[in-house]
Amino acid sequence: MTTESGAGEDASAIEDVALTGLDRRSAIDAVRLRIGTAIFLGLLKPGERLPDKDEVALGLSVSSITARRALTSLADEGVVVRRRGRNGGTFVADDPPRDILQALAASPAEFSRVHRLVDRRLLGECAVTHFAALNISPGQLDQLEALTARMAAAESWSEYHQLDEEFHKLVAQGSCLAGAVDAYFEVLMELYEYFIPYPIGSLHESNQDHIQLVAALRGRQVRAAVEVSRRHVDTLHKTMFMGLVDGVGG
Repeated sequence: MTTESGAGEDASAIEDVALTGLDRRSAIDAVRLRIGTAIFLGLLKPGERLPDKDEVALGLSVSSITARRALTSLADEGVVVRRRGRNGGTFVADDPPRDILQALAASPAEFSRVHRLVDRRLLGECAVTHFAALNISPGQLDQLEALTARMAAAESWSEYHQLDEEFHKLVAQGSCLAGAVDAYFEVLMELYEYFIPYPIGSLHESNQDHIQLVAALRGRQVRAAVEVSRRHVDTLHKTMFMGLVDGVGG
């Protein structure tokens, strides 16, 4: 996944924040952190319309109630604004309070945890990709190709994230590794808890890795497929919020 180069300036600002957030957050606070961080880093722009609460919930893998309460809390603090009418919805505030956004920052312990999760996913991703190149069925390959087309046409980060999850789970299932797939799913879902909204253009760029992976799997090119997966996951060290906070984004 890639990020806009403009995130670097805001990323340097967050380094100066005393990060004292809770290591274990409630589901509502986790949603607040993920949306607030995306706004702080400029990934969600002032005036940008957010998906509705149900789509936010699906995109961030939480319940609709959790999404609604998190958005209500952010609205009460002036981070987002709600507008009624035909063109209404929830929008990023024109000038969201910086002190509130800074207070939403994750703790250093959370940054370390996410880096470890990325490394664990990297091991699992390479393993399931290796065996998927040997075992995946033509039908599953067709499904993967259809998912890449849907991701290319996705118009919001929420829609894209849902399809991305489906894609990676299907690759793992194609490996036929049984119990090892369950272990991979656990790490994948833990890591997804930290994903934040990204500009759809950046996500479309990330989808090129998916397209290359499907091509390698169709050709039963084990080494090529594993290399695509390795690169795709390793990039998370620089493009998830902890990489941006470290000033490495771009």
